[in-house]
Amino acid sequence: MAISSAAFQVYGQGSPSPIKLTTVVIDPGHGGKDAGCISPSGKTMEKTVVLDIAKRLSGKISTAYPDVKVIMTRKDDKFVELQGRADIANRNKANLFISIHINSVDGKRSGPNGYSVHILGQYTSRNKDLYAGNMDVVRRENAVITMEDNYTTKYEGFNPNDPESYIFMNLMQNAFLEQSFKFAQFVDREMKGGAIKNSRGISQDPFYVLWRTAMPAVLVECGFMSNPADREVLITEKGRDKIASDLFDAFKAYKKEYDGSVTTTVREQTPEADTIKVEQSAKVETSAPVVESDIFYGTQVLVSSKEMKQGDPFFKGNEFKSSRNGKLFKYYVGCSNNLEEAKANYELLKKSFPDSFLVKVENGISARFQ
Repeated sequence: MAISSAAFQVYGQGSPSPIKLTTVVIDPGHGGKDAGCISPSGKTMEKTVVLDIAKRLSGKISTAYPDVKVIMTRKDDKFVELQGRADIANRNKANLFISIHINSVDGKRSGPNGYSVHILGQYTSRNKDLYAGNMDVVRRENAVITMEDNYTTKYEGFNPNDPESYIFMNLMQNAFLEQSFKFAQFVDREMKGGAIKNSRGISQDPFYVLWRTAMPAVLVECGFMSNPADREVLITEKGRDKIASDLFDAFKAYKKEYDGSVTTTVREQTPEADTIKVEQSAKVETSAPVVESDIFYGTQVLVSSKEMKQGDPFFKGNEFKSSRNGKLFKYYVGCSNNLEEAKANYELLKKSFPDSFLVKVENGISARFQ
């Protein structure tokens, strides 16, 4: 999906204001009492492999871009809570979150192989239920929650083994889907044919750690611990360094497009976004109809590969306008040709759409107001 530079520009209260990718958070999965996947011999643990890959990636970014702040959610073998990983990224207002993991399956001698890249969302195949497909790996990665003290209270009843717990996640829009998808594309492209040659593609899945990060975020499963060929790569220094190099090349490509040309600015999570709940929306009424023109203002509430219809329950009674960029649709509510009216609408709408933000749409290209 090609995204033009114009589509990435950020508008302030005057001339366009370019921003830079200044902070990246690298998240080595598992750690401490959570070993993650373990090799059949019991000698190799996911937590050790992903930490090594993460350190190598961190070093490559820091060396090439000394002006970029690189933060790791853990630098040694310690246990970090799932919410804590997202909190680190949000607190530091990161521009990008990269979570590194290793996949595995049980009960098969060799089984599947290859790497996969995941962004937030529900399973997208029209012919399969949400809880088919990648839900085994989703449950496994989310299950670290159950290792935390008082997790049922801390995560407000979220149960990684209960499909109904994911309903909330699927109802929450991801304002950063477009940028997450763009970085995922770069990762898939750079890793293809590398140390782990087989690409299992890019998919949208309800990983908790991606849901709670208020920025573009991806989770990379670098290969299968349960597959002998993949495992042979993962246990060697050369193989891990190649994976880190490929991830670094993806970062370089993404940063080149991001710098001075990104559609969103990272914001701190609002109190509303910190709770797992769905609120009733106040339906806004504009004082005058939106005149079809090259420019209008509105509240962006959703980016999706699905073409939505007026009256869809997601929009809670609000009419929407939309624009299309490649395979993705952006949806705006509370639209007006008058900026002040659009701002007033946004103040009402943001309580019901906590990941939303105010945008200016010109010739089908949206730009967020800082």
